[in-house]
Amino acid sequence: MNVAATEARPARRRPEQYVELAVSQTKFEREIAEYRALEDEYLSRGWVMTHASFPLVRVMMCAAQLKPPAVIVEVELDFTNYDAEPASVTLVEPFTHRPYGADELPTILKRTVGAPAGLLPPGLPGGAMLNLQAQQPLMQPPNDPDGLPFLCVAGVREYHEHPAHSGDLWELHRESGAGRLARLLEVIHKYGVEPIADYQVQLALSVTGFIQSSFPE
Repeated sequence: MNVAATEARPARRRPEQYVELAVSQTKFEREIAEYRALEDEYLSRGWVMTHASFPLVRVMMCAAQLKPPAVIVEVELDFTNYDAEPASVTLVEPFTHRPYGADELPTILKRTVGAPAGLLPPGLPGGAMLNLQAQQPLMQPPNDPDGLPFLCVAGVREYHEHPAHSGDLWELHRESGAGRLARLLEVIHKYGVEPIADYQVQLALSVTGFIQSSFPE
């Protein structure tokens, strides 16, 4: 990795705790307890919780389906001011916990989306039906040029802070469970880890990436 690029990488923004600390800590511990109750199941899927001390949680995501398994990414969640605010979600390098820049992400969490209704290439006969699909990344570039890529999902702090989502307030999702720890990890696993089907290998037998067999809807 280029050392200069690494040193220039944007830093995380650490907010100040304004919610009563005991309230956020209690809700944080609830999230951790619920994870621990299913930890064996999560481990079998390749999830490894490496840190859980308020306000931070780190979970390493591995592709357990590969032979041998592979570490894909580590997820860092910051529960400062939870749940007056949702957790911040950052994809970081395993072992060093340094956040990935937009051009360094090992996975961009592609999902399959349908094309807009009525969109047909020219020349097709009237009434023709065409199933158009595209892959949309859930990891989006930052709005701030000095920021970090963010998970574009309701229930994530950066999603609700983004100007494009000013009408989709956190309060509209708070009671639905959108910002719960397990739910956010499920999203990252479903779109960023589960679809990985095999290693991508060059003739020199060096691993250059992963082959993804499908993109979940």
